[in-house]
Amino acid sequence: MKEMKEKKRVFCSWSGGKDSSLACYKAMLDGFDVSHLLNLLAEDGKRERAHGTRPFLLKLQSEAIGIPMVQVNASWEGYESKFKQAVKELKLEGVEGGVFGDIDLIEHREWVERVCSDLEIEPIIPLWGLDPEDIVQEFIEEGFEAIVVATRIKEEWLGRRFDESFIEELKKYNFHLSGESGEYHTFVVDGPIFKRRIKVSELEKVHVKGMWFLDIKGGDLENSKLSTKSSRL
Repeated sequence: MKEMKEKKRVFCSWSGGKDSSLACYKAMLDGFDVSHLLNLLAEDGKRERAHGTRPFLLKLQSEAIGIPMVQVNASWEGYESKFKQAVKELKLEGVEGGVFGDIDLIEHREWVERVCSDLEIEPIIPLWGLDPEDIVQEFIEEGFEAIVVATRIKEEWLGRRFDESFIEELKKYNFHLSGESGEYHTFVVDGPIFKRRIKVSELEKVHVKGMWFLDIKGGDLENSKLSTKSSRL
């Protein structure tokens, strides 16, 4: 009998948002074994480095998905060195590649490829070069659910569900539909990689340096998934 080829063990660079979630899902469909989620926090450890999400919410995602998370505190200046150190430790556990949710910012891809080359691991970028509208539509059609947690466009977007009506509103603006340059960020609460749905509570809108954030102070895992959409995993 022919032996089944062992899946390559990889980590997923994780922000808690839609792009990293979809990239993780697509990597799984492509046969990769996503063994860890790697998340970098601000230097004081109180917020997610890019989206401003509280760390406990990202831990809830890890628990809901069933993949362990590694969280590392880092300043922007020390980001790369802290990232590399975390990956070196994951390599000791058999990790051979990293999954990233980048789409079309060439400077991001160049960073990913350079860092992965330095670390001697495979860069996996499932969303790269795809049409932004196709990406957001696939996210919804595959059964993911997310809410807007940061934006520099409209305060009213905070807490809004990422759905068809929101995408139609995004089309009125002249920027990347996935918010690739930070026009908005999301927090994923359910989807095909989730075994349980996250329910958020205690929401407060906060304005910091030209950016609106939804400060989510409470959250729990629901007892069972409400979604009936079947997963292809």
